[in-house]
Amino acid sequence: MTAQPPPIDSLAASFSASYAGVVAFIAVANEGSFVRAAEKLGVGRSAISRSVQKLEGQIGVRLFQRTTRTTSLTREGELFYENCKPGVARVVQAIEDMYELREGPLRGRLRVQAGLGFGRHVIAPLVSEFGQRHPQVSLELVLDDRPINFAGDRIDVAFLDGSLDDAQIVARRLIPMQWVVCASPAYLKERGAPTTLDSLSKHASVSEIATNGRSRSWKFHVNGQRQIYAPPSSLGFNDPALVLDQVLAGRGLAQLPAYQVAHHLSQGRLVACLGDLTPDDDGHFVAYLSREHMPNRLRQFVDFMVERVRLLDIDCSGFLARAALP
Repeated sequence: MTAQPPPIDSLAASFSASYAGVVAFIAVANEGSFVRAAEKLGVGRSAISRSVQKLEGQIGVRLFQRTTRTTSLTREGELFYENCKPGVARVVQAIEDMYELREGPLRGRLRVQAGLGFGRHVIAPLVSEFGQRHPQVSLELVLDDRPINFAGDRIDVAFLDGSLDDAQIVARRLIPMQWVVCASPAYLKERGAPTTLDSLSKHASVSEIATNGRSRSWKFHVNGQRQIYAPPSSLGFNDPALVLDQVLAGRGLAQLPAYQVAHHLSQGRLVACLGDLTPDDDGHFVAYLSREHMPNRLRQFVDFMVERVRLLDIDCSGFLARAALP
């Protein structure tokens, strides 16, 4: 029994045909001349001729009738031209669309991820403002404290907290991340304020439950060295907003990020403690995978967020300095 040849895959067969050759062919057919086609494309006549000859060899047909005076399409060339012209036009339009996405008016989709706390307090209002300014940009904000997975979750840009050690991503520091031990005035009136790390064990505390199910440790700087404190807590929540509610209600101390407590400190509803032990080496970052070939919507979104976050009044340095006074 005679073996049958494998079926020819049309996409595989077309792969060998040079796109440059197809473009050269379309240009010659449109201009009716190799010379004018070369001028149109900004290349030499010989380059156009070689591209067309290579294409003819690849597809096995003669596309042009050439004389010293004229260049005209063969019957096969006319058929090839009618079939190729719409496709080349669509490719050209697709390339122009990509240029427009990179340099033109903002449009398209952006999927953004941020942690629950920073995302709710800081990022969500600014994402909404950016969307109002650029209504043709489709925005999705995902609040999630799990580690970022850019490819798996199709994330375009993420806002990260803490310290970064991932060399695979591009990150810009927005602002320092200040951790503030605080309590309500009523609690401090009843129990007094802690003055050392050792004195924390005598106080009630409210903990945030991390995604791994454990209470988040508190961070301090003591004599230039980072120290970690695990608060003995009878109250824990996986939502930082609920932790704040309990602290405002006088249930105990908590170490909370500045963006969450700055307004309450300024209004006197909370008081900062242990200001001289506050760590200052963490930060809030905006991160994305690459600076190369960034769509215009992503580049402008990142620039907008960097500028606006840095203008927010969420710096607690003054309250921490007062808390550090003897």
